[in-house]
Amino acid sequence: MAKKIGLLLIIIFISIVLASIYGFLHNQISYSISTEYFTKFKFEQFGFVEYGTDTPRLTAGIIGMWSTWWFGLIIGLILGIVAMFQPNSKIMWKSGMTAILRNLGIAIGIGIVGILIGKFIMANSNLTWDFPADLIDKKNFITVGTMHEFSYAGGIIGLFYGILYQLKIKKASAQHRL
Repeated sequence: MAKKIGLLLIIIFISIVLASIYGFLHNQISYSISTEYFTKFKFEQFGFVEYGTDTPRLTAGIIGMWSTWWFGLIIGLILGIVAMFQPNSKIMWKSGMTAILRNLGIAIGIGIVGILIGKFIMANSNLTWDFPADLIDKKNFITVGTMHEFSYAGGIIGLFYGILYQLKIKKASAQHRL
């Protein structure tokens, strides 16, 4: 049991690191699409107005890490606990890490879908969001906002997939032992 608890802690840590890297890179892409999303919204939301204008890309990346590390904690904790129900530590490690990586892949994929839906559907509709008064490029602002929302949805969908994936592994392991 001690080995499984150790693996649980490692899975949680790795999940936090991967989520933080994802958040940093995600916001680099977002910043490339709409600088205004950060300079007129996120920097203010996170209290980085002055600092953000000096080093905007770094600040966007830090905001991305702050916005995702906790999601990695939750995902790692849940998927790690589900992994603990595997018959041994080897299967626990493999199923837990595979579930984390698949979760990340799903979040990335759905985030990309968010970009496309944001750009081609949402940006061309009559949204009544609370936009900054001096916003110049509303369409790209909407595209990035949609990408962010879809990425969180991808994380949640990936979490459920990761749970189901591990339950399938557990069932297959149980049938193999019969």
